[in-house]
Amino acid sequence: MLPITEKAIRAAFVNASRKEVSDITLPTGFDALDWDALDYLGWRDPKIGRRAYAIIPDGDALVGILFRQADGGTRTRPQCAWCQDVRLPNDVLFYSARRSGASGRNGNTVGTLVCADFQCSANVRNPPPPAYLGFDVEAARQERIVSLRQRAAAFARDVRGA
Repeated sequence: MLPITEKAIRAAFVNASRKEVSDITLPTGFDALDWDALDYLGWRDPKIGRRAYAIIPDGDALVGILFRQADGGTRTRPQCAWCQDVRLPNDVLFYSARRSGASGRNGNTVGTLVCADFQCSANVRNPPPPAYLGFDVEAARQERIVSLRQRAAAFARDVRGA
């Protein structure tokens, strides 16, 4: 992911009001982020409980999404829909996002299961266990990175209604 500025982040949101965008708290350590290790930028708001954000590259555009964390928990350990890591070291939460435009103003939302603190980029960069003799671990890791980018961008398009 290419480095982005605070101004670009605030301008990218497609499903948030001006007030919600002005209330955004940038992630801790924003100035020191390793952009090469990120496929998207996601974080939970430390000031507003149950609110999270993601900035997802989709082609040449950045799509900012405001999420709301679901109130209830899950009975079983779910799998993240974005990184699909079966050896997750972290929790997975259900987040919902208002659709953009008139659809969102009418109350339409879309939801997904995502790593609690948006650790997907780190998860897909961990080498997978060898599945068989001669398994190309590096090729599998690269495929996981590409798949994460595709799934996150597809979710962004779903929120945008594109």
